[in-house]
Amino acid sequence: MEVILLDKIENLGELGDKVQVKSGYARNYLIPFGKAKYATKENLAEFEEKRAQLEKEAEETLVAAQARKEKLQDATIKITTQVGEEGKLFGSIGTTDIAQAMTENNMPVEKREIRLNDGALKIAGEYEIHIHLHADVDTTINLIIEGEEQT
Repeated sequence: MEVILLDKIENLGELGDKVQVKSGYARNYLIPFGKAKYATKENLAEFEEKRAQLEKEAEETLVAAQARKEKLQDATIKITTQVGEEGKLFGSIGTTDIAQAMTENNMPVEKREIRLNDGALKIAGEYEIHIHLHADVDTTINLIIEGEEQT
């Protein structure tokens, strides 16, 4: 299925590109979330009329993401939780916990922006967490998981 991208999509294309995607991806994700339109003559003509406006909106989104990057860059977040023997956590620290801790420290991020390449964190210590703010903007923060012994 051929679609016109209305936004930059990572590993797919830039704004305005006509790309071939699987029909389920187009119907279930790209089109409902306003990231693409079917590549018909009418939609192509409509896109060309709105191209300047869409490019301006994309630029504003990029600038906002870069501003957030400046605020988040090299930030340090501490999370204190209960640990057992050898620093192993009771449970784990995942994207939801990190997003909540960052929001509490006036650095709001959404859990979908947090990248944990090795899955949830299960041992107390220091970690470098990758934050994906935009298709072109990534940053890292330092996460310190401190354990408190259970009594």
